[in-house]
Amino acid sequence: MKRLVMLPDRSRLALCALAVATAGCALPAGWVPAARDTGPAAAAAEGWQSVLLPGKAPTRYAVTHKEGRWAVSARADSSASMWRRRVSVAPGQLGQARFSWWVDSLPAGAHVGDVDQEDAAARVIFAFEGDFERLSPRNRAMFDLARALTGEYPPYATLMYVWDTRAPVGSVVVNPRTDRVRKIVLDSGPAELGRWREHRRELAEDFRRAFGEEPGRLVGIAVMTDGDNTRTRSHAWYGAIELHD
Repeated sequence: MKRLVMLPDRSRLALCALAVATAGCALPAGWVPAARDTGPAAAAAEGWQSVLLPGKAPTRYAVTHKEGRWAVSARADSSASMWRRRVSVAPGQLGQARFSWWVDSLPAGAHVGDVDQEDAAARVIFAFEGDFERLSPRNRAMFDLARALTGEYPPYATLMYVWDTRAPVGSVVVNPRTDRVRKIVLDSGPAELGRWREHRRELAEDFRRAFGEEPGRLVGIAVMTDGDNTRTRSHAWYGAIELHD
């Protein structure tokens, strides 16, 4: 059973596409957003929002049409920010994540395992709760610093699916700044540029593989395209993100 949809259907989206970047969205008369219809075009009603990062120019997110489907365009220019929605899915209800992305070009010199070049043309991000008492002293200090800078603690664990410039497909990359962020490379290099790439992932299985522990509650989903570290430009499009039992 499909449980979460990032993008609404075409008729709803067409009415709201021009208003995504603002606080409001004029919905058709009589239409009430379904509890799990959580597209960016209904951001004001459903909770999708741009998340700025301290000291970073924001990546520009907008709803558009790309090669036969509605999508979220993400245009980075030496910038970094996320497009995020808070959710709440119990560990036992985690199923298959389905999503797609399209990338035109890769940020030159970027690599998600390099602390100084850690950019990616496309990321789909899943954030999980957990027991903060299990964090190492180093991670606790970093989490406290993040809260001081942003007003909120990071998730206990963040699983990212990424398109990297050179890491092998299937590899798990630990974030160079904190081991509470781990990345699975789904596409690598330029071979698949310029077309839609479809992905289906078993979230709980991937979490165990990446972190070596059981996942907690899923509390957030986001997309992110960035070029702040390499001072480069990237342009990606994200299709629907769905969770299936």
